[in-house]
Order: sequence, then structure tokens, then C-alpha cells
Amino acid sequence: QVQLVESGGGLVQAGGSLRLSCAASGRTVSAYAMGWFRQPPGKERQFVAGINWSGGSTGFADSVKGRFDISRDNAKNTVYLQMNNLKPEDTAVYYCAASFYTGLVARTSEYHYWGQGTQVTVSS
Repeated sequence: QVQLVESGGGLVQAGGSLRLSCAASGRTVSAYAMGWFRQPPGKERQFVAGINWSGGSTGFADSVKGRFDISRDNAKNTVYLQMNNLKPEDTAVYYCAASFYTGLVARTSEYHYWGQGTQVTVSS
């Protein structure tokens, strides 16, 4: 089993930055694809960013391209989401997820482990 714990969320003004962290425990996730999703109030969970097992390939939702970056430190069993130029529409609960697949994955159904989420609120 893999346990994922997100941290780094909070309240920030529009234009600000936050860095989310996702620490994995239970087993190493160095061979897993990892991803970040978000769920705005009243909406379905949506893909934000993904990274393959080595960190050599990343993918982003169109709404965050150029503003967000995803990275991983396999030695620390941790994945990060750097969020810059935040907008009010980025407000959501952000979830970290791990997939048994090694390549980039963007579908919710392709992830096998999920964290509890961390709230990000962007004020205008």
C-alpha cells in the first residue's frame, strides 16, 4: 500500500505562488507515474499535471500550462507542484495521485492511490 500526504496549500492572493508537496510512504513510488488533480467546489475532479516515473516527461492541463510545474525527487519519495501566477479559478482541493503505470497518465481511472487533498484558495 502507498500512502500519499499533500501539504503546502493555503490562501493566496491572485498573482501569488504556492508550492504543493506530496510525500509518499509505505513503499517507494520511484517507478510510478504521479499526478496532481484538483476539484473546484461543485465540480468534478480534473487533471492538473502529470509526471512519468523518471521525471523526464511531464504534461499539463491547458488551463495551467506556463504557470504550473511538476517535479519529483525519487530519493525523497516526493512530488511537487509549483503554482505561479495563481488565479481565483485555481481555487480547489488539490489531490496527489500515484499510478502503477510508468508513463504519463491523465485519466482519474488510471491512478491507483490518492491523497486526502489540500485546499488552495486564491482571492481576487
